[in-house]
Amino acid sequence: MEHAPGNEDLEQLVEEKEQDPINPGLVEDIAIFPPDHPLNVDISNHTVDQNSDAILHTIGLDVGLFADFGSGTYQGSPIGIPFVAVGGDQPKVAVTFRENNYDGNYGDESDHGPFPIPLDASVEGNGEGDSHVITVDIDNGMLYELYNAEQVGEGWEASSAARFDLKVTAFRPAGWTSADAAGLPIFPLLVRYSEVEKGDIDHPVRFTLERDRIYEGYVHPARHLVSGETGDHLLPFGARLRLKADFDISGFTETNQAILRALKKYGLILADVGSNMFLSGNPDDHWNNDDLKMLGNVRVSDFEVLTLSDIATN
Repeated sequence: MEHAPGNEDLEQLVEEKEQDPINPGLVEDIAIFPPDHPLNVDISNHTVDQNSDAILHTIGLDVGLFADFGSGTYQGSPIGIPFVAVGGDQPKVAVTFRENNYDGNYGDESDHGPFPIPLDASVEGNGEGDSHVITVDIDNGMLYELYNAEQVGEGWEASSAARFDLKVTAFRPAGWTSADAAGLPIFPLLVRYSEVEKGDIDHPVRFTLERDRIYEGYVHPARHLVSGETGDHLLPFGARLRLKADFDISGFTETNQAILRALKKYGLILADVGSNMFLSGNPDDHWNNDDLKMLGNVRVSDFEVLTLSDIATN
């Protein structure tokens, strides 16, 4: 009878299945979706929704931005959503879908493995909370994301999994979740220090709201909804907030100016339930946490809601 791997067994498995670490900054050298993908489109001239004022009032006009990422640790865990870069020779491992005491089993709305996820890949929150695991295959332009994940035996267990081909403009089936509640990819929407170093963030930024501010529906390119209420004063998954063009960013540091320029050109995109106006990024020891806190001086009243396309409620 086979026995469950102990510590020594697991260390051997990791050694057998892992490749040499790849610099995560290399993700900036690959295309992250084609130029015509909605997540790459300049929205600085898009029209404002007729219910923008009501929606912003519901969120709370005085609520400031909060960078839910940074350097160091918070309660023992790196601050933000981590990812790992791998090459095309990264061995693939099985992903088993299950429910646990944190969330259910969404295997019927998931892509099935095996996936090239290292057994020692970082888990968001060190396994507390959403426990996202993200792997970018830089050789093949593929993205793999797990939600509520845990490394077990020779593979991973998770509540859901999503695979995205970064070389094409394609979307998940309507009504499907991903590793995110809105059915969107997570990695392309993270504020990454490696792109801030270049001075240019060329995509929208993932953000969250509390459930009572969210419309029970979604707009393209989101694919999934969360239960709640409907009304013209609520924001559906996939909706964009755009920082007003006349908002003065000159008093911010170069790092924060790079983030704020992106919020004018690509906006914020609602992707999950969470704390109000929390922005997602990756942990990096180069972040200046005190500087990132200055983003709190940017308020909801400084934004506008872009025109919402047809809201899906299925």
